[in-house]
Amino acid sequence: MVTLFIDTNIVVDLLLERAPFYKAAEDIFSLSDKGNVNLIISALTVPNTHYLISKLKSKELANQAISKFKVLVTIISLSDKIIELALSDDKFPDFEDGLQYYSAIDANCDYIITRDLKDFKHSRLPVMTAENYILSIQ
Repeated sequence: MVTLFIDTNIVVDLLLERAPFYKAAEDIFSLSDKGNVNLIISALTVPNTHYLISKLKSKELANQAISKFKVLVTIISLSDKIIELALSDDKFPDFEDGLQYYSAIDANCDYIITRDLKDFKHSRLPVMTAENYILSIQ
């Protein structure tokens, strides 16, 4: 089964129903719900997503959204190894992107799904938008 690493922006697109990105995000998570793919997120994604939803909507909505959402994904921890790799890799000037990338590598993911393709231009893993991934499997 294919394992997809889901970047924070895709999670936020889904939970905040952000147009025009919501449909593709929903389709990715629907694949997981049907048992067609494994979805992985970094532990970093949970507080980042909670923060954004809390600021844009409410803390209560953020709590509810995260509680319901987390059953669709496997959440992997940020290890010292992942942090060190991200800190030492100057190909990822954005530390958070480096953490996401090395989390995907550590979890043996097949793809990284993100809207920010340019942030992963040095990735050894294939990087796709949610929309392009859905199109590639149809």
